Amino acid sequence: MTLRWNSFSSLLSTTLFVALNWGCTPQTPQDSSAPAAAETMPFVAVTQIVEHPALDATRDGIQDELQAAGYTTGGTLTWKWESAQGSPATAAQIASAFVAEKPDVIVAIATPSAQAAVAASTDIPVIFSAVTDPVAAKLVEKLDRPGGLVTGVSDLSPIDRHVSLMQEINPNLKTIGVIYNAGEANAVSLVNLLKDQAQIKGLSVEEATVANSSGVVTAAQNLVGKADVIYVPTDNTVVSALESVIQVGIDNKIGIYSGDTDSVERGTIASLGFDYYDVGRQTGKQVIRILEGESPGNISVESVDTLKLYVNPKAAESMGVTLPTSVLDRADAVVD
Repeated sequence: MTLRWNSFSSLLSTTLFVALNWGCTPQTPQDSSAPAAAETMPFVAVTQIVEHPALDATRDGIQDELQAAGYTTGGTLTWKWESAQGSPATAAQIASAFVAEKPDVIVAIATPSAQAAVAASTDIPVIFSAVTDPVAAKLVEKLDRPGGLVTGVSDLSPIDRHVSLMQEINPNLKTIGVIYNAGEANAVSLVNLLKDQAQIKGLSVEEATVANSSGVVTAAQNLVGKADVIYVPTDNTVVSALESVIQVGIDNKIGIYSGDTDSVERGTIASLGFDYYDVGRQTGKQVIRILEGESPGNISVESVDTLKLYVNPKAAESMGVTLPTSVLDRADAVVD
């Protein structure tokens, strides 16, 4: 009996020792510190209306500017990006989801995404990028120190110089055809500017509107025989289906011109504009200012001042257009 009791006592002592020491064992540093690190890491949520080269370049510029300032994705920064695939309804869903996640700042690329973000957010700063007319889009009431939680970078095209460029390349130009989404505020603003400039220069404008990218090719075909050239403004719906417009130009020998230089690399004849990557870098600087504690309301809406002339001689030839030497000689970039 004594032997059995000693064995039981020994077993009980061992069990108590293990239990007590188990309770005193320190937790792994990774387990205890991970939540704290996640809470303190800056969080930038990026919403983009659609994927096409100009807007993608904008996004790349934002991310590169943040990285240059030490905000590295996955290291010192939480970066989340979503595309609405051209759908304003999806843009609204993305904006609502972002607000629920409570990032430090929401970056909205292009007008529809910016409008959705501003509508959804009541306490999170919103920085817009590649927005043509932020006042007309009702994102801000004024450009200089707009107040509130919203500011950003505008991509207003130099429409007057675009019209002059088309006239220089096409001396007999009388009618400019334009394709745009009448439901996109920035596109409407650009077309109104185009009509104003055309009137000043004694030209007429033939409009073709679309509701989505699937209607772009039909709109382009409807301009055949009505317009001497077709102008594609920085309208995300149309730019996302640009190749179909270019093919109409090639098939019918009508020159296609664009409001952004990235589209020249895709096959339009020419454009005078800025590099959307630079738009992104400038936007990134504003994001950094917000992350470092500035109020967006005290940051004025900015624009990119440096313009570059892009020309595509092969595209011109395919559409039956001859680029004058005066244009080729001053081009900043000649696309092969």
